Amino acid sequence: MSIATTRRDLLADSLALMAGGMATRLFAQELPMLEAASAGSFRAMLDGPLKTAAARKLGLNLRSHSQGADAVAKQIVTGALMADVFIPITAGPMETVMHAGFAETAVPVARTEMVIVYSPKSRFAAKLDKAAKGDGAWWEILQEPGFHLVRSNPAGDPGGRNIIFAMMLAAKKYGQPELVDRVLGPTLNPAQILTTGNNQDRLQSGEVDAMATYRMGAVASKMPYIVLPADVNLSGDRIHEEHPEILLAIDGKTFLPEPLVFYAAALRNAPNPKGAKAFVDWLQTAEAQAILLQNAFGAPGAAQPLRA
Repeated sequence: MSIATTRRDLLADSLALMAGGMATRLFAQELPMLEAASAGSFRAMLDGPLKTAAARKLGLNLRSHSQGADAVAKQIVTGALMADVFIPITAGPMETVMHAGFAETAVPVARTEMVIVYSPKSRFAAKLDKAAKGDGAWWEILQEPGFHLVRSNPAGDPGGRNIIFAMMLAAKKYGQPELVDRVLGPTLNPAQILTTGNNQDRLQSGEVDAMATYRMGAVASKMPYIVLPADVNLSGDRIHEEHPEILLAIDGKTFLPEPLVFYAAALRNAPNPKGAKAFVDWLQTAEAQAILLQNAFGAPGAAQPLRA
């Protein structure tokens, strides 16, 4: 075989590979778009495993719009965000959208729980390691002088409220009435609710000691975390019924603790209504549920659909 022939074969193979890659990209670009609005904690799924699976299974190209679920709900209701589906955590943001007439039914598709993820570089790491193994009182470590916990803003993000509710439940469980104040300080504590920079980076560097987050976020971060007791971590279905005295008032609005369930709804003004329905239906299938479980989400369990 001549050198010229070899070069021609290589060129032909290269052109074929280039054509195949271009065809794949063009195929992805040609898929119908599905605008998916969600809680920030669900964004990694919409940009990653679920995006890939939806393209293959449903022929849809997911595009995510994610931040605090309260803020996303407000954008949908005011018309600032036009989306096909909405996937918040907890029922509250979804009910905001439903009561405004933007969705009729929402189905539970996943569940999570509150955890405390901590920095291996924290000066409290040795104690936190022991607490993560069940050796030591985790709530006492969080109260030690100089311990720096960060959390999201409870005024606009369910996650920010959920750690407060978890601490309220812990205070009740352990008979520590001052626990919330000692661990979290004021509801809108600027020392813990940092508005600039990235808390994940702060954890990695050891700038902060720990962060309140959801379990799947902690698993994805590959950093150590403390699993909170089942009667503290908001994983149950009857939290308010079992603890009716626990509530949180912010800016004149009263919030109640809710199960950490992710709900999905096709929106009434969806630009792609067929795609929206197909995606919400698919999220309930064994295939989609397996993808969520593989990424540290829990099954929705006994959670019931929400209806307007």
